[in-house]
Amino acid sequence: MLKSRYLVQPEDFSIEEIDNIIDIAHDIIEYPGKYAHALDGKVLATLFFEPSTRTRLSFEAAMNRLGGRVIGFSDSKSSSTSKGESLEDTMRIVSGYADIIASRHPVAGAGQRAADAALVPFINAGDGKNQHPTQTLTDLITIKHYKGRLDNLTIGLCGDLKYGRTVHSLAKAMDRYENVKFIFISPEGLMMPEETKRELKPGCFEETSNLKESLPKLDILYMTRLQEERFEYKSKYERLKDVYILDKKKLENAKEDTIVLHPLPRVNEISTDVDDDPRTVYFEQAKLGMYVRMALILEMLGVEISR
Repeated sequence: MLKSRYLVQPEDFSIEEIDNIIDIAHDIIEYPGKYAHALDGKVLATLFFEPSTRTRLSFEAAMNRLGGRVIGFSDSKSSSTSKGESLEDTMRIVSGYADIIASRHPVAGAGQRAADAALVPFINAGDGKNQHPTQTLTDLITIKHYKGRLDNLTIGLCGDLKYGRTVHSLAKAMDRYENVKFIFISPEGLMMPEETKRELKPGCFEETSNLKESLPKLDILYMTRLQEERFEYKSKYERLKDVYILDKKKLENAKEDTIVLHPLPRVNEISTDVDDDPRTVYFEQAKLGMYVRMALILEMLGVEISR
């Protein structure tokens, strides 16, 4: 049970705790009625200082499906930060209104600052290019759902590995399981940061710029968009944005049981002509994210439903 804990990065939870959250999420999928009023009277605050669609709505849908209520904002301009209020003061104030807080912020490190200031359980819903732990939980439940395991896998992470917080969190989370290998696929200048690679097991990854040659080796292909909003120079984004486009022809090189994930939103890095391929599961991945957030909220509030 995770009562009164915070989640800033996936490492805040043990493997056993993560596995338990995934198991609860699968139980919710199978028996949704059992959880429909689990959080009656509870309030979630969603404080999004940075735009979001899937993460914010999945948190709100999760809380509503558990019988709870949601307060918050989706734009920092509609909060008191526009008047100069500090992040810490915002967290302390909102802690008096809500039982649990989920917050996204554009500044790396803001997640830990918010967690330190909050007086109720806190969930980091993304802080700059740093961490996105609930997307990692979403990725893990999707992998477990389709592959049946979280060990003995080869995972290709493709695209913007420099600025993509989802790939940083996922690599470090999956590295905790046995015999997981990574292939980092990116253009020069957008490679996986050295600090992230240093945190992984020695010899667990290789780096390349060639997606086509990597595909036959992969159990999982994790595509990412180039994050235009994090590029200092727009000219560099324009030069690199079309480097990797997964289409039907390229996907022919993948194994029959490879699955393709994407944290979404996609821009043009995955062609719509592969949407009907059974190996592309990114839309179901987004849906599974709602269930894993339901399980996470239950655990962090210390609400236990017999399974």
